Amino acid sequence: MTSLRSGRALVAGIALALVAAGCGSTGATPTVAPGGGAGAGSGTVTVTSASSATLGTYLVGPTGLTLYTKSSDTANTSTCTGSCAASWPPLALAAGQQVVAGAGVTGTLGSFARADGSKQVTYNGLPLYYWVQDTKPGDTTGQGIGGFVVAAAAGAGGGAGSPAAGSPQPTKGGY
Repeated sequence: MTSLRSGRALVAGIALALVAAGCGSTGATPTVAPGGGAGAGSGTVTVTSASSATLGTYLVGPTGLTLYTKSSDTANTSTCTGSCAASWPPLALAAGQQVVAGAGVTGTLGSFARADGSKQVTYNGLPLYYWVQDTKPGDTTGQGIGGFVVAAAAGAGGGAGSPAAGSPQPTKGGY
């Protein structure tokens, strides 16, 4: 009887973990710590660039994951909180960290205090985010579904907050 209860508890625990993983909250969000990945815990967080044949040169965070803007945001203001921020984790800075531009980044990087008190990185004034379904460098699966890949060159490819060169236009129903 005890082993039957233990077996049921194990199955229930596994099922609960699988359901939680499928509900939009993954165990591994793109930001491992505020600022995320390389540079986390150090004094700087470096934003660099990557490129693709369809999107051109675009911004990536310290972990190499694609950075996005949200069309609903304005300069130094994020409209993405709660469940939106779970799907679109902000590129955040830990206390004392600064953001720096790496290779290929020609726009202006900065930061602002979010409503929850955390510090979010901006590019040309617009808040930067990761997309939870991008799991490896080169993924750009959030393009046009509530966010836009950020063109790395200021004024190129539509600039921050709009589709990168050759990008599809936004679709309704994104986050």
